[in-house]
Amino acid sequence: MYSTSSYHSGSSYAIEPASPAKYRPLQIDHNDKMPKYKQIVQAVINDIERGYYVKNEQLMSITELSIEYLLSRDTVEKAYRELKAKGYIISVQGKGYFVKSKREQKLKVLLVLNKMCSYKKTIYYSFLEKLGKNATVDLQIHNYELDSFEEIIERNLGKYNYYVVMPHFEKGCKPEDYLSILEKIPENELILLDRQIPDLDCRATIFQDFEKDLFNAFESHLEPLRNYDRLELIFPENANYPEEIKLGFRTFCAYNDFEYCISEDINDRLLQFCPNTAYVVIEDNDLAEVIKFTKKHKLTQGKEIGLISFNDSTLKEALEITVVSTDFEAMGSRAAEVLLNGKTINEKNPFYLIDRGSV
Repeated sequence: MYSTSSYHSGSSYAIEPASPAKYRPLQIDHNDKMPKYKQIVQAVINDIERGYYVKNEQLMSITELSIEYLLSRDTVEKAYRELKAKGYIISVQGKGYFVKSKREQKLKVLLVLNKMCSYKKTIYYSFLEKLGKNATVDLQIHNYELDSFEEIIERNLGKYNYYVVMPHFEKGCKPEDYLSILEKIPENELILLDRQIPDLDCRATIFQDFEKDLFNAFESHLEPLRNYDRLELIFPENANYPEEIKLGFRTFCAYNDFEYCISEDINDRLLQFCPNTAYVVIEDNDLAEVIKFTKKHKLTQGKEIGLISFNDSTLKEALEITVVSTDFEAMGSRAAEVLLNGKTINEKNPFYLIDRGSV
């Protein structure tokens, strides 16, 4: 709770007593190299712009803030002078310091992705389009690296209304390591994209169920797949893809009595090529290798050799490649809708197989 006060326009300010006074804690780090008065300035501005303080709300007195955070009066006075100069607060003789400026109307959003590629761009642009002029969005990429992710979050805590995060990290990363970072973000400000983390409380999750999604997509296309004697999944082990993809593929093949193989190297598998094999590839480089192999050996795509690629793109549409893909545009749009409407959700994003004749 905050102490409240009233404001009247004109040459004087009528302030109602603020009692009892309860103030929002400021983010002051005594180990930070940034001067303490600058930390106070930034903390107060962030809280005003994020809506924690409203216009005419009373701040701590200089004495109260000095005692609470073990700071000198000169440090606090310097901070308040700068806040006054910037137009964020006003002092009223005999009353104290009060918020002068209004909260910004636009939401401030930090979008943190694991990598940038064609389909992640689709999420990004769909997210921006749906938000329109209602928000400003900053984009950061952590490249699956936990240290990079932690640095991004630590540097930006308290500066945004919402944190939209894609929590895919390098193989071997322990859940407790990334959970400890994500838990630093207030749960009502955190939205997870693409991956569900059941042990984490957050505002919203819009996720893929990689194992079930793949199984169900293949089940929907079972009859065309039965034209092939063998299914092969190319799953590069060093590329940080979800292990659930392998589980979904293996479960589908076992359930439907398909001969199958899961391999890391497409070139190795093509050297052992047998007719009537369908390849399921995740990486675009592997997709290109299969297409080159098909042309070199004059194979008929969709008959003698099958090809299914992960994650749809304009290029794959132009090449008439069958894909299994989540709806990335829907994911970005839905995340923006959640922000704008203040909803709390936990929902699976649409996933489907698009048949373009390559299998």
